[in-house]
Amino acid sequence: MTGRSGPPPPGDLRPYEFPEVFRRRLGNGMSMRIAPKVPFPLTTAMVVLKAGETASPAGQEGLASLAAVALEGGTRALPERELARAMAEIGAGFGAATGWDSTTVAVSCLAEHLPRALELLAEMVRSPAFETTAFDRRRAQRLAAARRRLMDPAALASDAHARFMYREGDTYARPAAGTDASLEAIRARDAQAFAAKFHGADRATLVLVGDLEPDEAAECAERFLGDWEPAGGVVPDPSAEPRARRRTFHVVDRPGAVQSEIRIGRPCIARSAADYLPLRVANLILGGSFSSRLNLNLRERNGYTYGVRSSFAARKGPGPFAVSTAVETGVTGAAVSEILREIELMAEEGPAAEEVESATSYLAGVFPLRLETTGQLASRIAGAVVHDLPADYDRDYRERVRAVTREEAAQAARRRLRPGELCVVAAGDAEAVAPQLEALDAGPVEVHRRRGPDSGDDGPGLDHADAGPSG
Repeated sequence: MTGRSGPPPPGDLRPYEFPEVFRRRLGNGMSMRIAPKVPFPLTTAMVVLKAGETASPAGQEGLASLAAVALEGGTRALPERELARAMAEIGAGFGAATGWDSTTVAVSCLAEHLPRALELLAEMVRSPAFETTAFDRRRAQRLAAARRRLMDPAALASDAHARFMYREGDTYARPAAGTDASLEAIRARDAQAFAAKFHGADRATLVLVGDLEPDEAAECAERFLGDWEPAGGVVPDPSAEPRARRRTFHVVDRPGAVQSEIRIGRPCIARSAADYLPLRVANLILGGSFSSRLNLNLRERNGYTYGVRSSFAARKGPGPFAVSTAVETGVTGAAVSEILREIELMAEEGPAAEEVESATSYLAGVFPLRLETTGQLASRIAGAVVHDLPADYDRDYRERVRAVTREEAAQAARRRLRPGELCVVAAGDAEAVAPQLEALDAGPVEVHRRRGPDSGDDGPGLDHADAGPSG
């Protein structure tokens, strides 16, 4: 009988080959990426625009996201309902999305309907209507979501953490989807002007994934997108390395709260950084999995929380590293102390060799599971386009991950985590939480009161008078 004293050893890595991606250019210079012979029933066509929320000007936060979602609201030739009907006639699903660095507009359908799908996709990106009624409806939905965030403790903590982690005026300090005040001010004409400035062939790449012939697909794309004009807009560069800052503690007061939402982190890494994969391995060990050090400490050993995780958002610029959890008010200080201790230990000593072996095996093993549809493959290719990764990056991804050594993971953790520069946020009852954090004697503690609805503040629901230091 087989014993059950420990988990079974990992099996052999199953073979997987990322599809070959061909590069083409249309007559207007627009870039193409074609992944043919993918044996899936659907084909995905995706226009990737290198213009995301970093392109939204101050005072119009969320404009890029609104301009993208408005592309679903009809074109100058096809009003909203007619566009939806035309997509339904070919059994296509479609949608638009925006991140910090890019906007994507995609259509998925059977391969036989790709020409019509490409025609409709081209209509969406080239001649959106920005009809006022449809736009205002979408803006109202985004506005309602922004207001709900002010009432959600987890969202409040995350937004406050971004605000205090970055400096005043930094793009990443603001909510990606916009704020109450910024969304109130945006109109359809603003989105139309944004699209005219940033949605054009010079910032676009067409990604095609499915069971298709490259030459036929390129010819079809040329017919609908080959004469698309450039936009010419210049997106601000967010790639500057963050400057050193001291460790700070911030309490976002929620009087009477029985739990504290905790966020701990710092501006960390750009997606194109050479140590991205070693840091991802280190993070999986620290807090990126259920069996991570943080979860074993706070959940299993101490019983402070149902779960804790660490993550980092790698963007064109130094995206945030953040540990996130929720704990009972009375153990907030103890939980923060344990999190800081685990981060310090990882930064000082790095992971063990067996932890790295387990983490790299896991990352290599789950890679194919996240690429089971043409849409997932297209999104993966789009990410490589946005971040200017090597042409063979995804085909060699599993080998790159398996090649990460303990020394590389330790060096990445030491360079990027920087425990002395962490920003700690606890959204909870300040009267109970602030004394616990002060008792740690690990950095200055500031309390931030919630603002009223008519204060005019554009931040995450906080009083400007109590805002933390910018540097």
